[in-house]
Amino acid sequence: MSQSDFWNNKEKANELTNELSKLKRGIKSWVGIKKELNDMKELLELATLENDEDLSKDIEQGVEQLQKKYEDLEFSLMMSDPNDDSNCFLSINAGAGGTEACDWASMIQRMYLKWADDKGFQIDIVDYLEGEEAGTKNITIHIKGDYAFGLLKAETGVHRLVRISPFDSNKRRHTSFASVFAFPEINEDIEFDINPTDLRIDTYRSQGAGGQHVNTTDSAVRITHIPTGIVVQCQNDRSQHKNKDNAMKVLRARLYQHYEKERMSEIEKKQAEKLEISWGSQIRSYVYQPYIMVKDHRTGFETGDGLGFLEGRYLDECIKTFLKWKLTH
Repeated sequence: MSQSDFWNNKEKANELTNELSKLKRGIKSWVGIKKELNDMKELLELATLENDEDLSKDIEQGVEQLQKKYEDLEFSLMMSDPNDDSNCFLSINAGAGGTEACDWASMIQRMYLKWADDKGFQIDIVDYLEGEEAGTKNITIHIKGDYAFGLLKAETGVHRLVRISPFDSNKRRHTSFASVFAFPEINEDIEFDINPTDLRIDTYRSQGAGGQHVNTTDSAVRITHIPTGIVVQCQNDRSQHKNKDNAMKVLRARLYQHYEKERMSEIEKKQAEKLEISWGSQIRSYVYQPYIMVKDHRTGFETGDGLGFLEGRYLDECIKTFLKWKLTH
């Protein structure tokens, strides 16, 4: 900013001054917490020395308020990536295993929908393909809300279920897998062009549930981005035009993230779509036989309330544990 030609490019200059202001605010907040903490220590020494119970109660309340400020600032550090405050597309795909895997994918789907609804997020189903006999083969959900992607990016990976299968007449124990992939909705203000000649657009009749108004016309849209091989589809609306618009939003988001990750090879290795939906690649195990336990293999977070976890009650805690862990890894 001290350079003589700094204001020659006003757009860049404004961007840098805004960044500086943001950094200053962040530093000021942390310095403020440190000062308050030192003040609390001095008051505690005084209260102990004078055996002042009233002052001790005031200190206790002050510490609680300080703890809340600290947690808010810690959350801001966890949500420091450019796309963390974006809406999110969440894709869930059943692994190998037929009906058992599709049923597991539908259980995960319900868990995330319950969690998102409890947080007051807006939910739209972009694409859905049911399993042949039961459950979900794959689904893409558009989740809109503050830091939706920043939170749900922690869920990207393979989820493993161990249970006595309700579809096995011999009541044997089965292991099933489903993959979860979160990617951010890209702001329309971001300059990101897609060459129309790189796209192959196919229309087809919607599959699965939906009723006659969906299934009797070629309203479903599938878009293939030829250079990358990325395929997206949308069949949830009776209007082909709306399905195409929604499919383009998903494609835009996936392409943006694809190219971002190309420039960051370390993150590319972690991309969920590259993972084999099988043994050895799971981020979390949900065990219901011979004991009950849900365990995140990245952080060590675990709970014995397996049913409560599938109700979404522990998801916030599990996500924040991962985000804290990621800050130091």
